[in-house]
Amino acid sequence: MRLFVDNLTNIDFSYLCPKRGLVGETWLANIELVGEPDQQGMICDFGIVKKQLRQWLDCHLDHCLLVPGDASAISLRRHDKQLSISLTCQDESRIDIESPEQAVSVINAPEITPLSVARWCEESVGQLFSNSKLAISFTSEEIRSPYYHYSHGLKKHSGDCQRIAHGHRSKLFIWRNDVLSHELMEDWATRWSDIYIATQEDCVADDNETMTFRYEASQGHFRLRIPRSRCYVIDTDTTVEHIAQHLADKISALYTSDYIVVKAFEGIGKGAIAEGKGKS
Repeated sequence: MRLFVDNLTNIDFSYLCPKRGLVGETWLANIELVGEPDQQGMICDFGIVKKQLRQWLDCHLDHCLLVPGDASAISLRRHDKQLSISLTCQDESRIDIESPEQAVSVINAPEITPLSVARWCEESVGQLFSNSKLAISFTSEEIRSPYYHYSHGLKKHSGDCQRIAHGHRSKLFIWRNDVLSHELMEDWATRWSDIYIATQEDCVADDNETMTFRYEASQGHFRLRIPRSRCYVIDTDTTVEHIAQHLADKISALYTSDYIVVKAFEGIGKGAIAEGKGKS
């Protein structure tokens, strides 16, 4: 017999990929427990299943950087609870990250996929349910409109959002004079395909080919060196509120007589709405 919980939770994270670089992603987690009912007629109480697995996923995947530990393009070094990670991309560019260990999960696989991460989770967390067998699967939100993958870090955040390389897969809606503009949505989704959205004040080096961002936060020291072509830098923090307002202002600067509204998502079902500073 199988107990299931669909859409148990969603996880927002980033991962390293030789082809795509640093990729922001959002997955929905689904679980099954295979076993026999106990004296209560239950394989396991739903409350226990949901609480324990959500806590584990929040700790080991959500707002983390996932690194494919078996990938030949990855080099990894540990020192004093810090990780130094380098990715050599297919275009021969490099991405270098320094981060506290708690912000990174090294997955024993050659690449990060829903299946490889699910198998790693099952091996890591299976002991929580000794009387039943756990199966985990990850799926993506079905999106029929333009969307983009972005990574960022929020050094001022007191929680896990402070991590320099975590991200999201996000929808984007843009209205021009109260009419949904698929052209503008597609344009920005294409510009921000697999992008790192950075804060200007965090930049400590820029040689026109690569940019380096560094800061200290409550969890420790963070540093990211990434090709300039994979970055988009704004003057503010990269909260979804500021991202939405940045888009609204940029678009309004092109369409000065139009009323612009941007609805930017941060993962699934949450985000911010901003109006342009043009016609109101």
